[in-house]
Amino acid sequence: MKSRKSSFLILVAILILLAIGIGSKYLIKEVFFPYKYAEYVDKYSKEYDLDPFFVLAVMKTESKFDEDAHSNKDAIGLMQITVETGEWAAEKMGLGIFSKEMLFDEEYNIRIGCWYLSELRKMFDGNLELIIAGYNAGPGNVNKWLNDDKFSENGKDLSYIPFKETKKYLDKVTTYYNVYKYLYKNNE
Repeated sequence: MKSRKSSFLILVAILILLAIGIGSKYLIKEVFFPYKYAEYVDKYSKEYDLDPFFVLAVMKTESKFDEDAHSNKDAIGLMQITVETGEWAAEKMGLGIFSKEMLFDEEYNIRIGCWYLSELRKMFDGNLELIIAGYNAGPGNVNKWLNDDKFSENGKDLSYIPFKETKKYLDKVTTYYNVYKYLYKNNE
């Protein structure tokens, strides 16, 4: 609940700045919500039929656009791909040789991240909440939750997410996605 409140407060603060004209839309875009790695985000969003603003929201949440990001769970790069997921994805995508170091390459990391998001979209029938939760907690956990009436009333949507980190992640990505759409739609 606290993460939803903080996400809401961030959104309200940005909207207030826009409304009273203290911060220009340009400044907010450049400083807080940049369209980083546009060439690769656009290329692989199109290839995997994803909204580029969604990809940017995931990337901002995962790494704050730091291509050298390395988490304590050994997730690497802009989209925070683990070696295990990267190796699996590279094999499924037919990319050939894979190494951990390749995940630090911006294009390679974004490509794998976009492919994985598209796989999650297929797996979860386009349900954005499940896609986001699956990216953070893994699709196995999301499927367990969907099959447990403590977490899902209908087996298709989550009524409760038992991992606090995943709930916070979902709220943050969703907020960032909405902000990106607001700032960039019809303004390119």
